[in-house]
Amino acid sequence: MIPPKFEYVAPASLSEAAAFLAAHPGDAKLLAGGQSLIPVLKLRLASPGFLVDLGRIAGLSYIREEPASGGKPGAVAIGAMTTYAEIKQSALLREKCPLLQQTVAVVADVQVRNRGTLGGSLAHADPSADMPAAILALGGELKAVGPKGERWIAVGEYFQGMFATALAPDEVLTEIRVPVLTGQRSAYLKAARRATDFALVGVAVRLRVGKDEKCEEISIALTGVTDRAFRAAGVERALQGKRLEPKLIEQATADVVQGVNVMGNIHGGAEYRAQVARVYAARAIAAAK
Repeated sequence: MIPPKFEYVAPASLSEAAAFLAAHPGDAKLLAGGQSLIPVLKLRLASPGFLVDLGRIAGLSYIREEPASGGKPGAVAIGAMTTYAEIKQSALLREKCPLLQQTVAVVADVQVRNRGTLGGSLAHADPSADMPAAILALGGELKAVGPKGERWIAVGEYFQGMFATALAPDEVLTEIRVPVLTGQRSAYLKAARRATDFALVGVAVRLRVGKDEKCEEISIALTGVTDRAFRAAGVERALQGKRLEPKLIEQATADVVQGVNVMGNIHGGAEYRAQVARVYAARAIAAAK
């Protein structure tokens, strides 16, 4: 299909982009890699008057380590325009935060990974996208820049509903920071109709196991289940401080969708999706440990 008509804008700086968004509230969409937005436009699910291309703004694509300082632990900073392919190839992430590479490895196909960006995915906030679950499990934070300056948003406060985030209409997502996973293990498992599809259910896990083989720390996030990525806090509490034996994992993950309004669609009803979530949560925990 052909997208509706729009005017193309290519700002040269973040301040110019934010000012344009502020001047056209609700009628401008940001374009990063285009792998989420262009299909939406072609299906005419959105018809903005302006498309604001971030591709000409320098300094938005990078992966670098930020050392611990001021009581804050070390982190990896990732520019919002960094592509999935760059994440997959990063030696720094392979060593410091492998969960991101485990996740991007199953995002769509090679063509999409070459163009799609981390920031674009998080700003789009598709409830079945893979990256939101990974960033949520990592407890990351996101930097937004707008006319009033910059601010940091904790990922737990960022996703607010289907395609809805804490970003203001005149803000641009510029950076994502995730912790260095020293001594931790991780896994991302995804159920999908086809290998290149969005997640029917996706589960991201990071955990730390002590010398006594007891779980010292665990974080579990799911995507594809409800209107946003979410943490399985009840499962985390059930496993904290205990040995991750198969029977315990099975018992704990039986409640993985407790309190969640599980969505159903043509690809799977709510009851089916809930059962897939239980199975894949247990598998992801076992894979991480």
